[in-house]
Amino acid sequence: MDTPINADILTLTQWLSPAYPVGGFAYSHGLEAAIEQGRVAGADQTGDWVATVLQHGSGWNDALFLVAAYDAADRAALTRIDTTARAMCAGSERLMETDLLGRAFGFVTGDIWGLDLQRLTYSVAVGRAARMQNLPRLLVTQMFLQAFMSNLVACATRLVPLGQTDAQRLIRDLTPLCADIAETAQQTGLSELSSTTFMTDIATMQHETQYSRIFRT
Repeated sequence: MDTPINADILTLTQWLSPAYPVGGFAYSHGLEAAIEQGRVAGADQTGDWVATVLQHGSGWNDALFLVAAYDAADRAALTRIDTTARAMCAGSERLMETDLLGRAFGFVTGDIWGLDLQRLTYSVAVGRAARMQNLPRLLVTQMFLQAFMSNLVACATRLVPLGQTDAQRLIRDLTPLCADIAETAQQTGLSELSSTTFMTDIATMQHETQYSRIFRT
C-alpha cells in the first residue's frame, strides 16, 4: 500500500511517539559521551552530529533493516535480517539499545495488535509490525527516522544545553533529510549497509565507562 490513510498515520504516530512505552528517551546513542568530551557544544554541532548519524551511521542502516524486515518473505528471512542488524552494532551499548527497544516495542505492540514480534531488534520489529498491519513502507521509514532524530535532539536539549526553540528548529531542518534517506532506502538492499561514523561508534564505547551519566547509551 503506497497511499497512507488517516488510520495509518495515527497508528504510526502512536508507535513512534515518545509516549509509547519503549523507553527511547533513555538512550543518547553515544551523544552524552560526545557532549561530555566537548565535541558537541551547540546547535550547529548537534545538527552536524545527528545528520552524520542519519546519513552515514545507524540511521541509514536501520532504514535498510526496516525495509528489509518489511519485505521479508518468511520468519527465516526475518531472523537472518535481525542477526545482521545485531552484527552491525559497533559496541555493547549499541547492541543493548536496539535489543531492549526492540523487545519493548515487540511486547507492547504484539500484545495490543496481536502480532508475533518477539526477539527482534528495534528497526526490524518496526518493519515487521508495519508489514503485518499493512502500513505504507515509505511513510513508516520516514517517521521512524524522524523519531530517531528527534530523540537525539531531545538528548542535546537536556545536556548541551540546547534551547527549546533551537531544538525545534533543528528537528524542522533535519526532517527533509529523514525523508530523503527513507526514499533512497526503498530501492536499496542490505548490500549497501555501511557505517563511517567512527567518532559516534567510539563515543558509544566510551560511554560504557563514563563515570557520571544520565542515559543508558
